[in-house]
Amino acid sequence: MALKVVGSGLGRTGTKSLQTALGMLGLGPCHHMVEVFAHPESMALWVEAGAGRPDWDAIFAGYGSMVDFPGAAYWRELAGYYPDAKVLHSKRDPDQWFDSTQATIFAPGSFALLQGPLSAFFGSFTGGFREHIHDRAFMTDYFRRHTEAVISAIPAERLLIYEAGQGWEPLCGFLGVAIPDAPYPSENSRAEFAARVAGSQASAPTS
Repeated sequence: MALKVVGSGLGRTGTKSLQTALGMLGLGPCHHMVEVFAHPESMALWVEAGAGRPDWDAIFAGYGSMVDFPGAAYWRELAGYYPDAKVLHSKRDPDQWFDSTQATIFAPGSFALLQGPLSAFFGSFTGGFREHIHDRAFMTDYFRRHTEAVISAIPAERLLIYEAGQGWEPLCGFLGVAIPDAPYPSENSRAEFAARVAGSQASAPTS
């Protein structure tokens, strides 16, 4: 199956809630970083993608949509590979985003920064900023430039710029689906992220 939605927003822009929302709208299963950890055998495919040898059909087999890292790092390639997919760009205030990353996905000791068996996987999509991951000025500029690049590259009729907190209406209008009779999901707070990481670290490979 081909992706119907390509998420170009970086991690910590409400992507976990979007994953659930897209599933509720019938556009799932939706690929998100949590899917990589649920299927660690897929990490080798992402390493190959980072080396310029992507097999998108294998990576997204069975998925109807994608948000979050690592896919967001390849938004341009994926928008081209799935020309009928709509592009969903989640964003937030750059400084708030930076603060959130430093407490979660890019916190000291996080998988993204550790040397070990997962280094090649994380290195495959963080190369553009890995050496500056704790530099607020660099990272907030990177965040802004990322959004500008998406807006410049994707035709307006194919793109939704979406901010957490906007709820169902803009998302459903863009996707042409009915608004569910349920609240928009709110997931992956910093506390929830920390609890999930703790569980993942307990079962992570050590060599």
